[in-house]
Amino acid sequence: MTATFHDLQGKSVFITGGGSGIGAALTDAFLGQGAQVAFVQRSDATEFCDVMEHKHGRRPMFIPCDITDVSALANAIDRVAKAQGDIEVLVNNAANDKRHTIEDVTEEFWQWMQDINLKCYYFAAQAVLPAMRAKGHGVIINFTSISYMMGNAGYTLYTTANAGLTGMTRSLAREFGPDGVRVNAIAPGWVMTDKQRDMWVTPEALEDQMKRQCLKQEILPEDIAGTVLFLASDSSRMMTGQTVVVDGGVVTTG
Repeated sequence: MTATFHDLQGKSVFITGGGSGIGAALTDAFLGQGAQVAFVQRSDATEFCDVMEHKHGRRPMFIPCDITDVSALANAIDRVAKAQGDIEVLVNNAANDKRHTIEDVTEEFWQWMQDINLKCYYFAAQAVLPAMRAKGHGVIINFTSISYMMGNAGYTLYTTANAGLTGMTRSLAREFGPDGVRVNAIAPGWVMTDKQRDMWVTPEALEDQMKRQCLKQEILPEDIAGTVLFLASDSSRMMTGQTVVVDGGVVTTG
């Protein structure tokens, strides 16, 4: 842990996909700050929760959920609010960057990719906003990607959703700023999760990536978690409607 954000102590945090990859690092980081953490994902996270309980002395609340099912996602958020208090920090992290060509895309696959990478973000925000507005504060953090900024090929439905998330983030920030609710996005670069290492990391691909990065080190899930903590904290209280890039210096903004 490189920093302590004292205002996150006791905060009610909800993370989608919080039991693996970047999401697991987020759950770990928020627990380390003393927050109350709940997360959803489809796969079983019991073992991960055991590890977190042993490490922090507190167990995250895990609810199995397919986030493309809007009613199931809303029910999970309601359960968490009843168990640990109204959600004060929502982290829309779960996504799927399944590779595809345009020739292979069916209407059903299009819909599924938008459901998991865009629609569920919107409806998770919809579910937490009433309590945030009533309290006069709250934070929503949406995970997008630099993939759409680079115009990457090979997963056009994913980059399409990424671009949509940026627009959604800006509009929600504008709409709910008067209620004290901040909405930002984070755009990671190529983060070395277990999934990435298993499926796409090769010595040649990593060498090419290092050529693109200003910082010649692998990006780890923990590097993303630190930025998310900052965005969740009042340390960033006047930041909203922004997309923060954490990619080792591949793309530039501004």
